[in-house]
Amino acid sequence: MQKTAGIHHITAMVNDPQRTIDFYAGVLGLRLVKKTINFDRPEVYHLYFGNESGEPGTAITFFPWAKQLKGRIGTGQVGVIRFIIPADSMEFWKNRLKKFNVKFISAVRFGEKHVAFQDPDGLEIELVERREGTVNHWAFGGIQEENAIQGFDGALLISPQPHKTADVLENVLGLECIGQEEGFLRFKSEASLGNTIDIKLTPSVRGLMGAGTIHHIAWRARDEEELHKWRALLVEKEYYPTEIRDRQYFKALYFHEEGGILFEIATDPPGFSMDEPMETLGQKLMLPSWLESKREELEKTLPPIEVRVLEGDQK
Repeated sequence: MQKTAGIHHITAMVNDPQRTIDFYAGVLGLRLVKKTINFDRPEVYHLYFGNESGEPGTAITFFPWAKQLKGRIGTGQVGVIRFIIPADSMEFWKNRLKKFNVKFISAVRFGEKHVAFQDPDGLEIELVERREGTVNHWAFGGIQEENAIQGFDGALLISPQPHKTADVLENVLGLECIGQEEGFLRFKSEASLGNTIDIKLTPSVRGLMGAGTIHHIAWRARDEEELHKWRALLVEKEYYPTEIRDRQYFKALYFHEEGGILFEIATDPPGFSMDEPMETLGQKLMLPSWLESKREELEKTLPPIEVRVLEGDQK
């Protein structure tokens, strides 16, 4: 059976690009690995954050657009994004969140300690302590690699038909169901990052797309050949996937699972260093070749943004 290794990336909708950079780079210490535009709406940025290279399983991406209405987290959406923090770093992160006035709660689920909080747009975030995982060598502001977020732990899916969503995870994407606890069903994939998916089993309000919600979750395909196999499988199972689309840093297709959540399958290669050096990732506005002729116009339209060390981290 064909299996995805786990999460490739997660894409969210927010209002303000600079506020988003200040939170995810400034507070959480992720690296801005790509500054580009939404290929379908070039007047809107598409910002990618991750570990030092933005490898699959670490990349959270954003469509920041000031004019979009506030959304509501609920059914048909990814409800929570979970990041891995190194073992024994929980106190560091609690102190850091307090320093930047981020309110949080502590909890335990499936035997794992985590803290839960919201980003400035209301996205639900959790930091989960785990001993396994890969080291993130990116250091920024007050965060060194021994405390740095390693990548995704996973995500929580909110479905109006949780058992049908579970069927897609298990029998289409190839994740393994490993347990149920307090109204959550847990699945796991084989990757070391982005490998844990929970489905909420209790009722929720209907989700409304907008700022502060997740647009889609993407799953990994090894390469374009495997992506074509995924598409053939989805057609066979009548999930009506899109055609394969070139997203510059990966090839991708999209489909809705039966709970209404938008799923993407994206290739691991070529990655974010295909059009700029690893040392300077995220510093320049990168455009696909078909929009390069409009660079001057787009740079005037898009608001100025920068990655900056926040005041709380300045010596």
